[in-house]
Amino acid sequence: MARIPVFLMGLLLCCCLAAFAEAEYMKYKDPKQHLNVRIKDLMNRMTLEEKIGQMVQIDRSVASNEVMKKYFIGSILSGGGSVPAPQASAETWINMFNDFQNGSLSTRLGIPMIYGIDAVHGHNNVYKATIFPHNVGIGATREPELVKKIGAATALEVRATGIQYVFAPCIAVCRDPRWGRCYESYSEDHKVVQAMTEIISGLQGEIPAGSPKGVPFVAGKKNVAACAKHYVGDGGTTDGINENNTVIDRHGLLSIHMPGYYNAIIRGVSTIMISYSSWNGVKMHANHELITGFLKNTLRFRGFVISDWQGIDRITSPPHANYSYSIETGIHAGIDMIMVPYNYTEFIDGLTYQVKNKIIPMSRIDDAVKRILRVKFMMGLFENPLADYSLVDELGRKEHRELAREAVRKSLVLLKNGESADKPVLPLPKKAAKILVAGSHADNLGYQCGGWTIEWQGLSGNNHTSGTTILTAIKSTVDPETEVVYEENPDFNFVKSNKFSYAIVVVGEHPYAETQGDSLNLTIPDPGPSTITNVCGAVKCVVIIISGRPVVIQPYLDSMDALVAAWLPGTEGQGVADVLFGDYGFTGKLPRTWFKTVDQLPMNVGDHHYDPLFPFGFGLTTKPTKAGKQSISGEF
Repeated sequence: MARIPVFLMGLLLCCCLAAFAEAEYMKYKDPKQHLNVRIKDLMNRMTLEEKIGQMVQIDRSVASNEVMKKYFIGSILSGGGSVPAPQASAETWINMFNDFQNGSLSTRLGIPMIYGIDAVHGHNNVYKATIFPHNVGIGATREPELVKKIGAATALEVRATGIQYVFAPCIAVCRDPRWGRCYESYSEDHKVVQAMTEIISGLQGEIPAGSPKGVPFVAGKKNVAACAKHYVGDGGTTDGINENNTVIDRHGLLSIHMPGYYNAIIRGVSTIMISYSSWNGVKMHANHELITGFLKNTLRFRGFVISDWQGIDRITSPPHANYSYSIETGIHAGIDMIMVPYNYTEFIDGLTYQVKNKIIPMSRIDDAVKRILRVKFMMGLFENPLADYSLVDELGRKEHRELAREAVRKSLVLLKNGESADKPVLPLPKKAAKILVAGSHADNLGYQCGGWTIEWQGLSGNNHTSGTTILTAIKSTVDPETEVVYEENPDFNFVKSNKFSYAIVVVGEHPYAETQGDSLNLTIPDPGPSTITNVCGAVKCVVIIISGRPVVIQPYLDSMDALVAAWLPGTEGQGVADVLFGDYGFTGKLPRTWFKTVDQLPMNVGDHHYDPLFPFGFGLTTKPTKAGKQSISGEF
């Protein structure tokens, strides 16, 4: 009988030792271990299949719990307009996210996935999110501290839906407004773009003093991993053609298009996205010298490099013509995570074949996976992989909308204000007998927000998300006794016969994104020009231009009494009325040169042929109205 307790004791001891050994064995799961120890321990356990899975990013539409588990997928994204349901709530997003994440966690090693989304002016895919002005408007504010607050607010709204990674900021230096992504650029001047990289500190949190340069940083569960894009030279293509060729010498590339990346890396940016464009004929997705040689080795960037949407496919022309070549070239160049986003099995099979046949060395795979895991560990994803509902009220929160309204106020650039400084038109009086509001953009939230809003290309109308149109803002700002008449495209006789005190005309570009926004003529779409002509020919008028870039306005300038560049202000149109009627002054400065004719393009500040309609940095200022007094000054 005495043998049984001894046997049981031995068994118990063995179990304890096994449990202890198992705990010791799983170093990567221990947050107390040094980051590099965790990475090394996990990588030593990973099979080639598991490593390649980490390098794959697929779209939400082809993802599932089972796919995540079967293929060890490292990341999911929502492309523009890729949502779990129309007008989905934060809870719906979280439930979808957690279902995918549970698939990842159920794998042998339980490596959490990271979910990315284009939150480029707020959490813009999501219903009822706060939509901030697009970057061109933010550039007009010249306020890095403001953009940092916008980053922090955006991070909270993104985390409200469970998502932990944003494809922002775009730090392109747009050198030609004919480019369809020019509104995603803060400025034609790299110094303004560099200053605005402060948004990274808002999105990710402030990097601790003394942190090693190049190491990614995300402060915690109220922050997100950021992505500086599109590396490099995306804003310098010939004639502003999207995804085209940037012809510039190395000095020009490094002095104009690269500086924003220096600042982003110093701020601890977690990821960098490669540009579709080419540099002097070499596709950036194939450029080993700039991705591995310069970004990774010279700048010592330690986060991960991600492709753009089907970016490696477009190494060949036509795209996907030789996919095995695209895989080899893109991975060799130094891209760590591939935004596939649909044909992931083809990519996985192709990359696996190339590694097994020593076309791509294992060292290149290990470099990629190490970088991806570094970001995931540093973010705390292994400790907190699942989302909860604790932040759902952050989505469209009142304080965030007030911040967006402030950003709108500070982004407005006053280009003309009466015929002389001593006879300003703005600010407008709130009390008037009858005023006219006209134009296609006065009462259209979709137009006001522009592209990358709810859908990739943006939308028209007022029923796609929550916000305040400029017309609604005007009505709520003027005196209750002031009659506001709205006529979208009135004729001259209507305006003349109604004896309006003054008119506000709001016209501009229709929403667009990427290549669909490329424009060789940069004209205001019809009936915008006729609206300006009909109204301004009959009554004192203020014209507000809603656009992602400077457009042709010289032919109409003399007929306007005042002109405001409002860019793409987003959901908080009240910010426009705040300044129009003098509750706040105009302070914005042009982030871009405003040309006279498109024949002058490209034309940027400092060029020898510089002859603008309004120069870079121009912006008239007004002071808030006090006791009916108005004040105006001009500044360069």
